[in-house]
Amino acid sequence: MTPELDLANIIQKIAINALPLLFSVILHEVAHGWAANRLGDPTARMLGRLTLNPVPHIDPIGTVLMPLMLLALGGPIFGYARPVPITTANFRHPTQGMAIAAAAGPAVNILLAVASVILLRLFQLVIGMSPPDIVMAAVVPISLMLNASIIWNTYLAVFNMIPLLPLDGGRVLMGILPRKAANSFSRIEPYGFLILMILIFSGFTRHIVTVPVNLVFGFLEWIGGLI
Repeated sequence: MTPELDLANIIQKIAINALPLLFSVILHEVAHGWAANRLGDPTARMLGRLTLNPVPHIDPIGTVLMPLMLLALGGPIFGYARPVPITTANFRHPTQGMAIAAAAGPAVNILLAVASVILLRLFQLVIGMSPPDIVMAAVVPISLMLNASIIWNTYLAVFNMIPLLPLDGGRVLMGILPRKAANSFSRIEPYGFLILMILIFSGFTRHIVTVPVNLVFGFLEWIGGLI
């Protein structure tokens, strides 16, 4: 493949994936803040993080540089937004409140995946009734972005529920474990990001998420078949 084709392929991938990925990670973080606010912690709301404006949520490295570099290098794509600040002391039950707020992010990603499946199915119906020029100009690109949204939201939901701190799954597990076990589990958090990077770049996370991802895809396919 020539360099020109490589560049064109990268640009096409960015065009299809950038908006769905950005929207997915932003809604994920807003969901954390919204749930925390409902449970009595207004920190995210007071800091202006309960907004769909991408600017307050963008992390220059995690949201922009890292995904673009991994996409260009053909490696496993990983990215993140600025974490929404949560003050657990404001919760009536801090550990359980944190677990609920953490679970809200992946839950919203699943809802977004379901919404994307429904919209994609409707667009597929439109494609069959549209003139070819309209299909190529608008419907097909939107369909490709909706398909990307399904994939991104599914993987974000499943990946973030890996039971490892500082991921959401680790926070949820902290809320389920007995206090003594939770305290012991919390000691790995300072090393959690390093462990996560090793798991990602070793390819081990693919083995962890394959079964739950396929289960979610099966559920989404069932939803699409109902329309």
